[in-house]
Amino acid sequence: MTTGATIGSLWRYPVKSMAGEELSEAFVGFSGVYGDRCYAFKDTAARGGFPYLNANVQQRMLLYRPRFRQPERAAAPPNLEGAQAIAPGVTPANAEPGDMDLDVLTPQGGVVSIDDPELIEMLRVGLRGEHRLTLIRSDRALTDCRPVSLISLQTVLQIEGELGFTVDKRRFRANIYLDLTPGGGFGEDRWVGRKLRIGPRVVVAVLERDPRCKMISLDPDTGEHDPEVLRKVAQTHEAFSGVYCAVLAEGVVAKGDPVEAVD
Repeated sequence: MTTGATIGSLWRYPVKSMAGEELSEAFVGFSGVYGDRCYAFKDTAARGGFPYLNANVQQRMLLYRPRFRQPERAAAPPNLEGAQAIAPGVTPANAEPGDMDLDVLTPQGGVVSIDDPELIEMLRVGLRGEHRLTLIRSDRALTDCRPVSLISLQTVLQIEGELGFTVDKRRFRANIYLDLTPGGGFGEDRWVGRKLRIGPRVVVAVLERDPRCKMISLDPDTGEHDPEVLRKVAQTHEAFSGVYCAVLAEGVVAKGDPVEAVD
């Protein structure tokens, strides 16, 4: 069933809680968007169920900008073409060693390797208590809850109208921003419990609405905290905005691709 939705933009976040990057196309696999949140910093001061340093604790993490050294290799699995040619579509291999190496542009304008101990010292500045940080690398996206997050541009616009000031969509740190024109805000909620085809190959199951936290109250360019953003979403929408998805069929999606319900 046609929904009238298209992909407005695609994003991935190479290092958990650091700045994201917009993509023209992305491989969406069972474990999430390729290259999304493939690095994180484990923090001894974090709770056991969520052991990572994040911008809720270190707001300046948002100001660090990761960049893959070989973006063409970090774009998709190394054997994607061959895997897709084998019916009904073989699960592609993980990245080769070195494919996902990256550097980080710091807020001060310097560049450090993701594994440089100096970066850990930068991230510890201003934290209270003992935070022993360890870099971890994963072939699956180290997302908070589900492999893929999705929100409509109309939902962001509705929240903006309710707040009475401009809201940068990047606050919501979604993988897929949908254009639901001419629909209204929170239209994606109606897909919970349903399946969507995104582009020619990808199929996702929409599992649940996305419960929000302090992150949406942080300015993505400055890290400044405005509690009114989360407060308004909590008061007006039970602290939900956007949806979480699980991937049922892998493939490449691109900006402008159609999105349709398949059940």
